[in-house]
Amino acid sequence: MTAPLAPTPTTTPTSTPTRRRRAYWQAGLTLAVLVAVVCMVRRHWPVLESGAGRLAVADQGWLAVAGTAALGTWVSSALAQQGAVPQRLPGKRLVASQLAASAANHVLPAGLGAGAVNLRFLMRCGLPVGRSASALAVKATAGVVVRVVLIGVLATVCPGVLRVPDISLGVVGVGLAVVVLVTVLLNCPLWPRCRRALGTVLTDIRAVHVRPHRAAALWGGSLAFAALNCLVLICVTQAVELPLSPARVALLYLAASSAAALLPTPGGIGSLDAALVFALTASGTTASAAASVVLGYRLLTVWLPLIPGLLVLGVLVRRKAL
Repeated sequence: MTAPLAPTPTTTPTSTPTRRRRAYWQAGLTLAVLVAVVCMVRRHWPVLESGAGRLAVADQGWLAVAGTAALGTWVSSALAQQGAVPQRLPGKRLVASQLAASAANHVLPAGLGAGAVNLRFLMRCGLPVGRSASALAVKATAGVVVRVVLIGVLATVCPGVLRVPDISLGVVGVGLAVVVLVTVLLNCPLWPRCRRALGTVLTDIRAVHVRPHRAAALWGGSLAFAALNCLVLICVTQAVELPLSPARVALLYLAASSAAALLPTPGGIGSLDAALVFALTASGTTASAAASVVLGYRLLTVWLPLIPGLLVLGVLVRRKAL
């Protein structure tokens, strides 16, 4: 008597349509971003063409320094992520995951792509889901604190660049709305869960600071990440011979990027560009010069690393490192 045939697996037929739908959604989202970028380019083509021409004859030495600083942002991000967890993470895979996270962040809305990649990487390294999410929150908190401190320091060095708006009924109304929103959140049924999550983050922050080398990695990496991004923009302004001091450019970048974070577009595409152009033109820069600076910054931090980042992302997924 012949043995009965083994039952055929039923997971493949159901998983294949799911993967296809996921791929269609990702392709559709990417296409929507590209269409939005193309529409914006067509609308401002004369200014962009003038800015691209100015960037083409820019100082190649300064652009090389800017490119090196852009590469350093991935290392500094990896250092900050290592400092956010007590366990030791695999160094090469950690740096590769930051490059992959940066590429994913330019496809999904701001923070979601990088957060998903980093969360998956930490879970693959053995951290539970809660601790992985808490580690990302610790890193994000350190980044916000460093950014606020840098803005405060640079605002004192460059007085008058950031103007405090006059108190008006609109400002008072916004303040009251914030107070009402905070009151509603504190009385929300989800507040106990949020408080427990906040308690977990504070516990992890204390655990990190028990180890001085981890605290140094967290704060040093966060400071280096913000400083290197500022350096990229500073070098591009020097390459196109823009008459702005490095401290002023750094302050404009930190303020513009903080404002652009309020609009969660993929990789800040559109929001950060507009904020940087507005900040530079408000400082007396011509529109074509501001466009050349933003194009150079985006070329070095987004478009050139995008394809290598996506390839690294695919390799990490295939090797089950994500």
